[in-house]
Amino acid sequence: MENKLQIAEAEIVQKLKWLMFFRVLFSTLLLGSTILLQFRDSPLPLNPPLFILYGLIATIFLLSLIYALALYRSRRPLLMAYVQVIIDTFIVTVILFVTGNYSSIFSFLYLVVIIYSSILIPIRGTIAIAAICSIQFGIMIDFEYYGVILPFGTEDLLLASAYSWNQVLFKVLITMSACFAVAFLSSFLSEQVRRTRNELRVMEDHVKRVEKMAAVGEMAAGLAHEIKNPLASLTGSIQLLQEDIRFDSDHDRLMQIVLREADRLSSLVTNFLLYARPPAGKVEALELDKIIVDTTELFRKDANNEGRIATTTDVQSGIWISMDPLHMRQILWNLLTNAAEAIKGKGNIHIEMHGARNKQALIRISDDGSGMSPEDINHIFDPFFTTKASGTGLGLSIVHRILEAYDALLDVESEVDEGTTFTLQFRRIQAYA
Repeated sequence: MENKLQIAEAEIVQKLKWLMFFRVLFSTLLLGSTILLQFRDSPLPLNPPLFILYGLIATIFLLSLIYALALYRSRRPLLMAYVQVIIDTFIVTVILFVTGNYSSIFSFLYLVVIIYSSILIPIRGTIAIAAICSIQFGIMIDFEYYGVILPFGTEDLLLASAYSWNQVLFKVLITMSACFAVAFLSSFLSEQVRRTRNELRVMEDHVKRVEKMAAVGEMAAGLAHEIKNPLASLTGSIQLLQEDIRFDSDHDRLMQIVLREADRLSSLVTNFLLYARPPAGKVEALELDKIIVDTTELFRKDANNEGRIATTTDVQSGIWISMDPLHMRQILWNLLTNAAEAIKGKGNIHIEMHGARNKQALIRISDDGSGMSPEDINHIFDPFFTTKASGTGLGLSIVHRILEAYDALLDVESEVDEGTTFTLQFRRIQAYA
């Protein structure tokens, strides 16, 4: 989770840099165009409208300098984005005031601000920006209509008071509606882009892990076979010697040590072979909620977890996938065991399962354990990598390899001392009666 937050903040910083560049570029061009179009015939080089426009250009450059300095020192880029966008709404209001307010052709700049705010901030923030733009525009037009203010650049333009109240109200409502419509639409599109980018990032990480694990697996499979065969011969020979030679307590103790360690090594090699070349399972239709509930019940009754781990479930019924049930149970058991081992003392594990868009099924297994650092997250699927005092480091590698055989995805979010969440994504199939 912390790693993803850092990536998101880095993206916001990069977008803010581009925003600062284009703000200076386009504002200067637009204001320069305004000077040329509206005041080219003015005999005074610094009449009030021109003076305000020059001051506005200088303000934009000064603000850009302040933004640049603050961006490198600030640790909250999202707050910086809010500040810049809100200030931009006031700059647009000043531009409208200088260029005729009701008759100004630059009211579309509010929409521009709303569009790039949707790229930087969440949808609620974008709606708030649309509301700020609408309020500013409505107040300015009302003040002009009732004669409270007199905008610049009105020598050749009609004031709002020259129109009927119905016409003025219609323009205000149309502008406000456009602000909110653009806010909703642009936020929706930006959210789709963010979601697609996250999915692509997950897919990219998945492909990298698969490529690395496949290379290691192919190399290790042959080596594991070469270890397993002489290990079996060694175990058999020790057992024959144990039966044939005269009993001696010291010799017997040493032979028991050899047999015990040989069994442990054989178990390790078996798990490694399972990681290197997962056996083809008997694929059948599975109803996810039932297999999750059954596996969770067995996990609750395990002697190592009973009374120490509180396990809760929130599963949606009627969701089916195509998979070997033994593989599914092994995946769930490995992830639950991994979560339990990450909890020191008493703790909680929550299993959530529901349908998702594009005919997908999601399973999330969350714990409130010790969590992991971003560096550990990058290696947790590597074989023999473990952060525990005891363990082979093959559990998550085996889970990943089995899921790979079913074109399923596995993602992890974790924060130190906050806990870890594993997310499994499967392709749904049609429900069976």
